[in-house]
Amino acid sequence: MVPLEVSAVPLQSSDLGGIALLLLQLLLILIHIAGMWAVFEKAGHAGWKAVIPIYNLYVMLQIGGNAWWWLVLIFIPIVNIYALYKIHAGVARFFGRGIGFGLGLTFLGLVFFPLLGFGEYRPRRSGGLV
Repeated sequence: MVPLEVSAVPLQSSDLGGIALLLLQLLLILIHIAGMWAVFEKAGHAGWKAVIPIYNLYVMLQIGGNAWWWLVLIFIPIVNIYALYKIHAGVARFFGRGIGFGLGLTFLGLVFFPLLGFGEYRPRRSGGLV
């Protein structure tokens, strides 16, 4: 009879898959940060503010013209989903985009922040949709 520890084969035989997954995650994070950085610079703020976790949401509140207390609502479960949408919708409105773009920034930020930051979208100071 063979002991259990001898016959057990690990499911992950090498670390190559884990390293590849880590590198993919780092690439996606860098793409998201680069998009936010470009959006912040287009809006007239310093790009480095996109890297600081809670502060970047506060800057997005300023860009969108929302009140500071929306940031407090981020910490309340269920309400935080609407608060995040409100923050991102303000940013979308600042660039002349609509509800769909606000939803995209909220739920698919990895795609929509680089699109907004590196695309041909320009700030519309009036806040109206065109």
